Amino acid sequence: MNAVEEQDSPLYRRVEQRLPRLAQQMLDRFVQEIPFYGLLPREQIEGEIAEITLANLRLFFRALRTGTPITDEDLIESRLSAARRAEERVPLDAVLAAYHIGGRVGWEALVAEAQPEETAALILAAGRVLGYVQQMTGAVAAAYLEERQSIYGEERDALRAVASALLAGEPAETLAARVGLAVAPAYVVLEVAIGQRHDEGDGGVGSAVAARRKLRRVQSRLERWSGAPVLGLLEPGGGPVLLATTNEEVGKILGGLEALTAELTDAAGTPVSCGAAVASTPAEVSAAARQAVDVLHLGIGTGRGPGAYQLADVLLEYQLSRPSDALPALRSLLDPLERNPDLTLTLETYFAYDLDRRQAAAALHVHPNTLDYRLRRIVDLIGIDPSTSRGLQLIGAAIAARKLRNEPVRIDLTHEEARAKSV
Repeated sequence: MNAVEEQDSPLYRRVEQRLPRLAQQMLDRFVQEIPFYGLLPREQIEGEIAEITLANLRLFFRALRTGTPITDEDLIESRLSAARRAEERVPLDAVLAAYHIGGRVGWEALVAEAQPEETAALILAAGRVLGYVQQMTGAVAAAYLEERQSIYGEERDALRAVASALLAGEPAETLAARVGLAVAPAYVVLEVAIGQRHDEGDGGVGSAVAARRKLRRVQSRLERWSGAPVLGLLEPGGGPVLLATTNEEVGKILGGLEALTAELTDAAGTPVSCGAAVASTPAEVSAAARQAVDVLHLGIGTGRGPGAYQLADVLLEYQLSRPSDALPALRSLLDPLERNPDLTLTLETYFAYDLDRRQAAAALHVHPNTLDYRLRRIVDLIGIDPSTSRGLQLIGAAIAARKLRNEPVRIDLTHEEARAKSV
């Protein structure tokens, strides 16, 4: 049997005799080359991490001498260690870097010890070092990600439970304490509508993955913007979000909503709109959430397009969307125009362009004189003159009331389904 075919070698055994020294070299390199390890307490480095490093070295040299792959049973401790690193929030790249550094230190020790006649054994060791590192990093990464997913799932569920309690008007202090949160003195409640991307449209597995990725990007941007985990019940189509604040800081958050909405649109890769309302106390979150939904629907549904909306932006529409004995009469003011759709369109366009004759005429593709003729005809039919302050108010309110009746305000079906599931 030649040296290459030989399973064991004196080279491996000589280096194996220096395991404690090798383990210490690895620990020193971890601290020097991996920034996160440099921040860990020394007792942790010299305790648990030193133990798992030494155990892995023994496992490595056994595999090196025998040429046999390590087994699932051999990997138990390494998997448990990876799970603990996940629980401690050690970044995965730092965990994997430690195994690569360990493999490099082990290989360097073999190279330094090898005699000229042991070249074949050294070449054989190269493949086994790479195989060992590959097998270990694969197992460690899988264990780490499994634990992180479990932790993330538990945290996410707990945060959603807190959000659900607040949105339902129920006490949430106990639930919040379980995840290390304190219920905020006040909240800006957002109802978020996220448009559907083109890659979500086929209804297959790929579209579901695209929707989840979009949601993760939006959630990540929200948390980066707020600097903390954000309570909410977001789904791919949207949903409620609670931005923790104080009553003194509410104005600052409201002032930044346009910028936040633009950031979320960028993250989602599709238009995002928000309706906002303020809960001055946790007990007001439920009512604020209902108002935020109405504000969003009115902002989008009355033709303003995507954006961030507050009650002040839709005051008239909000009031006219409330049940009232006066609403039917207000809507009926424009009934005489129904036989001539051109007159209705003319009046709505004239108001949409803030009573600017030339812009309204251009939008209607008619001469300004034609617009004037139509306006006079409208006055004759409805008996209300928009050139008077009272007439202007009545006609504007009547237009808004009819729009809310004739064009039911709703977000796309995707958002409605997500909203129904989240409440």
